[in-house]
Amino acid sequence: MASPTDAGGGGRWQLLQPSIGISAMHMQLLNNDRVVIFDRTDFGKSNLSLPAGNCRRDPSEMALKVDCTAHSAEYNVITNTFRPLTVQTDVWCSSGSLMPDGTLLQTGGFNDGERRVRNFKPCSGTGASCDWKEVNMALAARRWYATNHILPDGRQIIIGGRRQFNYEFYPKNIDKNVHSLPFLVQTNDKGIENNLYPFVFLNVDGNLFIFANNRAILLDYARNQVVRTYPQIPGGDPRSYPSTGSAVLLPLKNIINSNNVEAEVLVCGGAPKGSRAQADKGIFLPALNTCARLKITDPKPNWVVETMPSARVMGDMVILPNGNVLIVNGAGSGTAAWELGRNPVLNPVIYRPGNKIGSRFELQNPTKIPRMYHSTAVLLRDGRVLVGGSNPHIGYRFSGVLFPTELSLEAFSPSYLENPNLRPTIVSPGSQTQLRHSQKFTVGFRFSGNLNPNSLSTTIVSPSFTTHSFSMNQRLLELPKTGAVRSLGKSTYQVEITTPSSGNLAPSGYYLLFVVHQEIPSQGIWVHIS
Repeated sequence: MASPTDAGGGGRWQLLQPSIGISAMHMQLLNNDRVVIFDRTDFGKSNLSLPAGNCRRDPSEMALKVDCTAHSAEYNVITNTFRPLTVQTDVWCSSGSLMPDGTLLQTGGFNDGERRVRNFKPCSGTGASCDWKEVNMALAARRWYATNHILPDGRQIIIGGRRQFNYEFYPKNIDKNVHSLPFLVQTNDKGIENNLYPFVFLNVDGNLFIFANNRAILLDYARNQVVRTYPQIPGGDPRSYPSTGSAVLLPLKNIINSNNVEAEVLVCGGAPKGSRAQADKGIFLPALNTCARLKITDPKPNWVVETMPSARVMGDMVILPNGNVLIVNGAGSGTAAWELGRNPVLNPVIYRPGNKIGSRFELQNPTKIPRMYHSTAVLLRDGRVLVGGSNPHIGYRFSGVLFPTELSLEAFSPSYLENPNLRPTIVSPGSQTQLRHSQKFTVGFRFSGNLNPNSLSTTIVSPSFTTHSFSMNQRLLELPKTGAVRSLGKSTYQVEITTPSSGNLAPSGYYLLFVVHQEIPSQGIWVHIS
């Protein structure tokens, strides 16, 4: 049973599972309300057994040639249960995103997994038919610490990785080549890197915003041309792995005409220059305590720097249904990598992007579980945030260390969940509704309080693939109303809204749709936009 943690205002923590048998290094929510979780195969044995007789036999494995334990699991959000999954090759520090049909496409990893592609299709079974499927040598280059993003045409782009200063696409039906990206050479700090897991966002013009180390470009990936170079982040400190800050694309609004949409990126935390070298000597420098915000669609953009309530490295940033950002997990000093973080930051922070500077950060109630290196967090359909992971060790270690391997799952409930009577309830359309770009449709909802139509919005959120403090493909759009909110009586209302006009704004795929009233969201429903 899930056990609650007492807390006042500022959110509430709940222990969902004391152990799922593996550490949640990577997480992805699927459109059947299940979360695929995995760590790496070369940890040795996990604490989750595979079904009898289903051992993994891999002569190239560096830990166990025959391994009868799981290194991936599926967590069922509705029933709060989990089951083992089977990965055949090493998925350590890999990447992924959902395809338009909802299939998780996961790419790369370490050793025998570095050029693999793995697919997990949402399913309801428990046997071999509902498990990972792997394709060997499906990538043109080895991908370890790379970043994926879904594109408007339904393909994924895979960018960078250790000693890979290039990008490629998958599937290979249009372009099988590897394309050089000198920007990744330019941002590579010798011996440290600080440009792995680059922060990548699809801009509203269809180009890709790519941030690595301490600066960013806008890339026309189809022509392999840099169309814009952005200013260096103030202070010049690195924010990418292993410095390991985090970043989000802030909510996209006023999206009727994509030519007029403003896009803004927020980068928070990380470790200052020299942190890795100092940490290797046992000196753990304070993490960065700043966020920097850049309007990437401005003709002359400049970073605006803000100060967080506390310094943080290895934090995760999750966009909530109301457009606010949850900053959670991480350490107050040190850096990413084995056992090099110190001073866990137990208090999450809510960032309110619409507030004035100086009033955007709100400290939340603390967890009791340190979430250090290899922690993750993802938004769930009910508005909670699933939090897991933390393993700063080469293997599973539960004693004799500062921060033991963490196999638990928690949920953080933001304060908008405190009073269920203030939450709207969507009554139509039904979940899994199929929509098209530029389609008008009606959302019906119940609300028992005093409705303020001016404080009502409808948002869609793309579920992200999260690892190493970055949520790939994370995106929230506020859908425009095409008419007034109508009362149907008996506390029931409806509003007509329009879906985004193109894949540049919202690539085809599954989204969570929410009705939000005075920053309090409904439970989400799944919709598919194509």
